[in-house]
Amino acid sequence: MAARASLMSYAVGVAILALAAAGASAQDRLTGLKLSGNEPIQIESDKLEVREAENLAVFSGNVSVSQGKTLLKAGKMTVYYARGGGSATTGSANIDRLEVDGKVYVKSDTQVATGDRGVFDMKSEVLVLSGKEVVLSEGPNVLVGCKLTVQMKTGQAQVDGCKKGGAGSGRVIMSITPGSQSQ
Repeated sequence: MAARASLMSYAVGVAILALAAAGASAQDRLTGLKLSGNEPIQIESDKLEVREAENLAVFSGNVSVSQGKTLLKAGKMTVYYARGGGSATTGSANIDRLEVDGKVYVKSDTQVATGDRGVFDMKSEVLVLSGKEVVLSEGPNVLVGCKLTVQMKTGQAQVDGCKKGGAGSGRVIMSITPGSQSQ
């Protein structure tokens, strides 16, 4: 049981780090979404289901993950383990990918990132936060689109506008208040 809890803590930490890094990389002025590696991680959900035969673990119902000043909330978080190398019950941390969905919310200090779902591919180190409207904000500064893709190896980020039926005009929208970063 302790190994499982340790593995789940690691998986959640990686999810927060991936989402936080996306926020920090997308716009240089919006930095600070980060993970504090030496602080404990607390995970809460209504249910945890480990499906050993399928190499996955599912946290569902009001998922809340916190570490220091970083908070992740979602309706559901699924951890997929690599076949033949990862295990939810043995404590092996060979994770293939993490998926969060159901009103994803990440907050660290004064910054917030939201979307409908997020996927972090551990092999390619690519994070995608997507939804009808993806919002990255710090105080009055806001960046809006429908898809945020971050190459974790290089820190390169791309925000895509919304196709028909999405938020706004289909374009990426950025609103920056002069002087707000010095406050």
